[in-house]
Amino acid sequence: MIGLRIRTLLGGMLLAGGLVSGSWADSAPEAFSQQRLDAFGATMAEEVQQGRIAGIATLVYQNGEVVQRGQYGFADREQGKPLTPDSLYKIFSLTKLVTGTALLTLYDEGRFELDDPVGKYIPELQDLQVAIADGPDGMPETEPSAHPVTIRELMTHTGGFTYGRFGNTQVDQLYVKADIQNPDSTFADMMAKLQHIPLLYQPGTVWNYSISVDIQAYLVEVLSGKSFDVYLQEHLFDPLKMVDTDFYAPAGKAERLALSYKPQEDGSLAPLPNTPFLSKPRFLNGGGGLISSMDDYLRFARMLLAGGELDGVRILKPETVELMRQNQLPEGVENIGPFFPGNQFGLNVAVVNDSPAAGYLPEGTYWWWGIQGAWCWIDPANQAIVIGMMQNTDYRLSRMIHGKASRALYGPAAGQ
Repeated sequence: MIGLRIRTLLGGMLLAGGLVSGSWADSAPEAFSQQRLDAFGATMAEEVQQGRIAGIATLVYQNGEVVQRGQYGFADREQGKPLTPDSLYKIFSLTKLVTGTALLTLYDEGRFELDDPVGKYIPELQDLQVAIADGPDGMPETEPSAHPVTIRELMTHTGGFTYGRFGNTQVDQLYVKADIQNPDSTFADMMAKLQHIPLLYQPGTVWNYSISVDIQAYLVEVLSGKSFDVYLQEHLFDPLKMVDTDFYAPAGKAERLALSYKPQEDGSLAPLPNTPFLSKPRFLNGGGGLISSMDDYLRFARMLLAGGELDGVRILKPETVELMRQNQLPEGVENIGPFFPGNQFGLNVAVVNDSPAAGYLPEGTYWWWGIQGAWCWIDPANQAIVIGMMQNTDYRLSRMIHGKASRALYGPAAGQ
């Protein structure tokens, strides 16, 4: 019965999508032909039809207009509840772009320089040690850091921090033991823990995905004197009219929050409860805590595409947006590893430097994604933004879907 409902709903949505898309056919910008936009939508719908994901929403914006938009599948598959244009999503690491932007507003105000030591503002992160070998009782052997971790290194994931859950070094194990992102803790609690855990690498030597964006969020609090959520509301969400973005879905919006799904060994999808996301958390996760809508995130991305301004409201200086989307990796760090081929790194964003390797995303595209699949590509070369929203815990599947999306929109045409 669920399979029948999926097929019926998909058929209706694809038909509706075709009718809407048809009205854009004559005016669609050349870079995204109607054939490409249709192929993109069909490719995403097929992921739902094949049962790999419960639902996905997509949007393509170019030259000031939305040229493709679709919702395929379900916000709650078991209840037969379809995704809608105002569905809410846990965007996880798409939060990182928002946090980085908030911190850069303070850079524009002259509150700090990118090469300032982090410890200048957060004393607990002065004089950090660096792990050099495994030691007894789970404590690594260490040496002093060659130089203090800088804010630029925080924003490029080259500060030597880690996440804990993506590796199994003694440093990673110490992060897990300390419960470094405990939801009942605060940023100050996190700094107190980090003070006693060595860095995984010498600062400026290795790109390693990390909790450094949570440290950025704390920097926002220290530099502004406001709590992180209040600063975001006053300096980003209110000015940009992002009415549905917050660290939780309040009672009046809870029904709009799409469920997350976890793939099972038999190929089925198990729904995960939304309960943890329906009340304000104590830990305001700067690296992955926001809930948002397609329209809200589009407004944020449009501001960046337009050089820091939207509808007459300036958030960042144009030159700061340029800094954000330029490669900022330290000398000797060439890229961000095999999981992200064709990419370097700016300030809290990946930056494409090899289009074929990056799934044909144009060079200069800057982007990131969340661990349950939501993504945003900002493509200055084509004055375009591509956003996808999905909620699936298989991050490798998400990256495969991203690749299918980029090839449909940007890859070589059939027969080439």
